[in-house]
Amino acid sequence: MKKIVIAIDGFSSCGKSTMAKELAKKIGYIYIDSGAMYRAVTLFALENGIISDTGIDTDKLKSLMNSINIEFRLDPVTHLPITYLNGKNVEKEIRTMLVSNNVSKISAIPFVRHLMVELQQKLGEKKGIVMDGRDIGTTVFPDAELKIFVTASAEVRAQRRVDEMISKGEKVSFAEVLENVKSRDHIDQTREESPLKMAEDAIELDNSYMTISQQDEWLEKHFNDIINS
Repeated sequence: MKKIVIAIDGFSSCGKSTMAKELAKKIGYIYIDSGAMYRAVTLFALENGIISDTGIDTDKLKSLMNSINIEFRLDPVTHLPITYLNGKNVEKEIRTMLVSNNVSKISAIPFVRHLMVELQQKLGEKKGIVMDGRDIGTTVFPDAELKIFVTASAEVRAQRRVDEMISKGEKVSFAEVLENVKSRDHIDQTREESPLKMAEDAIELDNSYMTISQQDEWLEKHFNDIINS
């Protein structure tokens, strides 16, 4: 059976990673979380004093980019990729609100995007991957055989994020998360470098009121349509 590249783009907190992981597992593809790569760079910037109340020290970040090593290792139990930053498992640290509040600013920096895109393209050279993010179908893999653009209302996405963080023991307010979602939407859509937008040949999926099973069925159908065409 031929292998393809599946690009899943869309707004933050739409559940892109969850659906991409599940689809990859079902069809035997490799899942790559591009967002985790930007989050890892953001965590590095926070830990190294590059982000402060006055802004981002882009000169310092640029000088240290070569010392940032991001890799994915499969969890022996779940068989899902775990994000490692310079040899350390940072899967939990990159999902905090502190990282969430800064990741869109870091990901908007051109030299950061250029390096991440280069790494992502190398990961997809052999195809057979599912990658989710903000610009996978437009910039990273413009020739991907299947492109999905996921959307949902800001309120629905904020509630999903709140539920996820509470389940992990974090205390957050709906108002704080909703503001973060709206802020990230604005930054992602208006940044100069690879802004968030739907590729012309992408298929839109509004999953605001879909169940997980309905969503998975929808994704599998479109995958099979491409494979069998």
